[in-house]
Amino acid sequence: MKQFKYKQVVVVRGDLRMSPGKLAAQVAHGAVAAAERVRRKKLQVFKEWLKEGQKKVVLRGGRESELRELQQRAKELGIETELITDAGLTELPPGTVTVLALGPDLSETLDKVTGKLPLYQ
Repeated sequence: MKQFKYKQVVVVRGDLRMSPGKLAAQVAHGAVAAAERVRRKKLQVFKEWLKEGQKKVVLRGGRESELRELQQRAKELGIETELITDAGLTELPPGTVTVLALGPDLSETLDKVTGKLPLYQ
C-alpha cells in the first residue's frame, strides 16, 4: 500500500443526522475551503499534496465542542483548519457547525490531532 507523506482530514460531527447528500456537501465545503487556505499560506505543502494524489480521510467526531477542541490543538501545531457552518437552507438550522477540515499537511502531524478518531462509516 502506498504511504502518503501528506493528507487532508475532515472530521464530521457524529451527533448530527445528515442525509448522505448533505454530508457529502459539507465534507466537500470543508475540503475545498481548507485546501484553498493551505494553497494561500503553505504553497509548497499544497503542491506536494497535489502531486501525491490529494489523499483525504473522513473521520467521525463528536459534538461541536469536540471539533472546536480539535481545531485548537491543530492550530497549536501550525495546522491550517476550516470549521464549516451550514447556511440552514435545507436540513439544519442556520449556523450549525457540521465539519472541521484540517490541512492538507504532513500525515504524521495531523495524526497527533486526529489519529485516534474512527473513520466515518
